[in-house]
Amino acid sequence: MAMKIRLARGGSKKRPFYSIVAADSRMPRDGRFKEKLGTYNPLLAKDSEDRVKMNMERVQFWLDQGAQPTDRVARMLEAAGVLAKKERNNPNKGKPGKAAEERAESKAAKAAKAAEAAAAPAEAPAEEPAEEAAAEASAE
Repeated sequence: MAMKIRLARGGSKKRPFYSIVAADSRMPRDGRFKEKLGTYNPLLAKDSEDRVKMNMERVQFWLDQGAQPTDRVARMLEAAGVLAKKERNNPNKGKPGKAAEERAESKAAKAAKAAEAAAAPAEAPAEEPAEEAAAEASAE
């Protein structure tokens, strides 16, 4: 039987409250579980002592029995010092999304156009007065 230490959601709509449970991995998220190991209240401040409560002796028992914590529970156990910190690498996290890339491209195009326009009038005004003077002379 594959055991997991995971979160089971409780609470009302828009007011989540989670129980940390040891459950068979084939059971539903909020379904049958073997033992309740603690609670997690994400609505409390991050530095609050009551945000995460766990019975560490029982958690350690289930880990020794081969239970695998889910990602979120593993982070809580790392913060508590029960598990060693795992190296995580998400190279796509720092990349901007599609819309941001499009905005950056359009901004770069506008800047190039403005630089081109700024360079072009420096040469053009020298030619325009000569043309205007020739037009005025022919009109007289």
